[in-house]
Amino acid sequence: MDQPEKQNSMNTTETIFVENIKCGGCMKSIKDALLQIRGVDTVRVNKDLDSVMVTGTDINRDSIIDKLGAIGYPEKGNNSLLKKARSFVSCAIGKMN
Repeated sequence: MDQPEKQNSMNTTETIFVENIKCGGCMKSIKDALLQIRGVDTVRVNKDLDSVMVTGTDINRDSIIDKLGAIGYPEKGNNSLLKKARSFVSCAIGKMN
């Protein structure tokens, strides 16, 4: 009997350049939010480069971008007053935790 073929999961890395990273509180909020996404294993935030590097298995770039935008850190070029305000709230939450 033939064995059913296993689907190979791919370990991938996505780097996204974002708006509104101001401090360690922002970095912590981003990390905490993205680690909740299925398949995400590691999150590295670089404040100086305004980048977020996400590594995981079968991760979805659009899901990551959507989550970042929802917490106030949209992809570069997609900022708004509302997203700036959300980033201040996320930043404060990150500082408290």
